[in-house]
This record gives sequence, structure tokens and C-alpha cells, in this order.
Amino acid sequence: MTSVRLEGLTRTFQDGTAAVRGVDLEIPAGEFFSLIGPSGCGKTTTLRMLAGLEQPNAGRIVVHGADLTEVPAHRRPINTVFQQYALFPHLNVFENVAFGLRERRVKSGLVRERVSRMLELVGLPDRMEARPRELSGGMQQRVALARALVLEPQVLLLDEPLGALDLRLRRQMQILLKTVQREVGITFLYVTHDQEEAFSMSDRVAVMCDGRLAQVAIPRDVYERPATLFVADFVGTSNRFPGVVVAPTADDAYEVKLDGVGTATAHGVSGLAAGDACVAILRPEALRIQPDGSWSGTVEDRSYLGGQTALTMRSATGERLTLMAASRAVPDDARAGQPVTAGWHERDLWLVRA
Repeated sequence: MTSVRLEGLTRTFQDGTAAVRGVDLEIPAGEFFSLIGPSGCGKTTTLRMLAGLEQPNAGRIVVHGADLTEVPAHRRPINTVFQQYALFPHLNVFENVAFGLRERRVKSGLVRERVSRMLELVGLPDRMEARPRELSGGMQQRVALARALVLEPQVLLLDEPLGALDLRLRRQMQILLKTVQREVGITFLYVTHDQEEAFSMSDRVAVMCDGRLAQVAIPRDVYERPATLFVADFVGTSNRFPGVVVAPTADDAYEVKLDGVGTATAHGVSGLAAGDACVAILRPEALRIQPDGSWSGTVEDRSYLGGQTALTMRSATGERLTLMAASRAVPDDARAGQPVTAGWHERDLWLVRA
């Protein structure tokens, strides 16, 4: 069953700026779905239209089969968790979570049952009497999550909810969010600019650019099989080899001539034809130091990152490549100023349009 369907969703501001341009999207019920992209790409505007906080200029918003395009925010079966927790400072944790239920005049016994169950789910059963000021940032975010979920929405929207937390707390909350989402079984739509955060939690990810969806796929395909050069550059780090298609050889496979590489065979996006300009993408972790490697250069920089080490290398013709490997696999003599040879498997190249 489809939980959320956006049809031609468009939002243009009074100054003529087009924030969202004809977005079509379907999210199945119970999916953890993330919308990522750079600042100003339209992801938050899309979320706000779904929440009912902004009105689209065109298109439809359908949730569980009901057209909500004209339905006001307070009547939509949707709740939102923001980066700012907006907890009531004069109420304790229990009453913060119970606030929406009391507004709906839910019976006291059921309020206590549902609030207690939700605080157990987010790991705060022993902090019911605490005030927000007595809680850490991570705990406050858990209260905000419980407050949104206790109303049993059909869809939960999360707008950069972990942005104010430090790295350790963010990772803890990522695990908690995924665990809670599996437990409650409702659709989560998560908006963030952090692709690693989205990848670690999501069933599928949409990459947004200039108000449009550039790609919608499972995280692995977004990373390993980007649909465009923008997606390849936005998601992680990529080495680029510009070139031209010589000829298609099979379904989504091509013979290509690449600058600094020569002739190669690579898979890529559909529809490339002989003569088309292309770019071969090679992820840093697919690049290997090999004595008999086909690529030669000089190490410019070596960065130790704990379990991994990054090498920046430059060829005699000026091409720069980045390699990322397990620290123990990087030779000690691969240091700045030293010559190095590297290679890769052709299956690790991925072609996109130039």
C-alpha cells in the first residue's frame, strides 16, 4: 500500500523563485524514506507542503488514498519532529508527551497507558517527572519524538532532527530512530543534508537538486550507481575520468575512451550512445595500490583517519585521484613526494552523462 504520493508537486514563491518543480514521488507504507540534497534544493519546502505548513502552487498530496492538498495542517494524519525540540519548559516529560492527547480529550487512563508505552520505547521510562532543562539534548529529542508518535500519525516527518546533537549522540539517535520506526511500523520521511546519516537508516533515498528529484533508489544504488554527475559528486567522494562512448556493448555496458586511462569497458546509466560525452566515476575505496597498476603518479598527501587512510595522488599529466583504504593495507612508503602505482577493476567504473 502506498502511504504518500506526491503528484506534480510545485512551489513557487512570490519573488518568482521555484523551490519545488513538479515532484512525483511514491512512498510505500512503513518505509523509512530520506530526502537529501544541498541547502536550497527544495527538500524542506517539500516536507512543509506535506505537513500542510505551505500550500503548493500545483500538484496533489495523497496520504493513504486521501487527497490532503487542501486539508489544513491540524487535520492531517501527519506529525513533524523539528531540529528545535519546542518542548514546554513548565511541563514535565510525561505532560509534554501527553499534551496532544489531552488536547484531543483522550481518557486519563488511556493517556497514561500510551505515554508510558511511548517513553519506554524511546528509553525514558524513568524520566517522566523531569523538566526539559534537566535533560540532555539527546533526551530532549527523544521526548519530542515520543510526543509526535504518541498521537499515532500515519506519517512522521523529521526535519533535520539530529542537527543540534554532537556526533556521538547523533549516532545513538540514528540507531534509536530506526529501532522505533520498525517497532511502530509507520512511514518516516526524513529530511537531511547528511547523506551518511540518511544511508545508515533509510530503506530508500531521494536526492534532490534545484527543486527536482535527481534519483530515487536504495542507498547502495545511489552511491554505487548514481544517475547523474551531480548525484555522484553530492554523495560521497568520487574520482572522475572524462571521456567519450565508443559503442554500447550490452545492456547498460559500454566501450569508452577515457582521459588518462585509454579504452575501457564499463557499466553505466541507460541510453548512452556512440559519441556521447561521459564521465567514469570511481569511488576512492575501489582504487588500490598495485605494483603493476595501470595508473602512475606521486603521492601529494596522506591523511590517517584511524581505521582508514586517505591518499591524494597526482599523475604527470595533472590528474588527481583520491584513494581510501584500510590503514593497515596502505604501505608505509606511500608518503608525500613518493611515486605510486594504482589500479582498479573495470567493474568499479560507473558511467554518467558529462
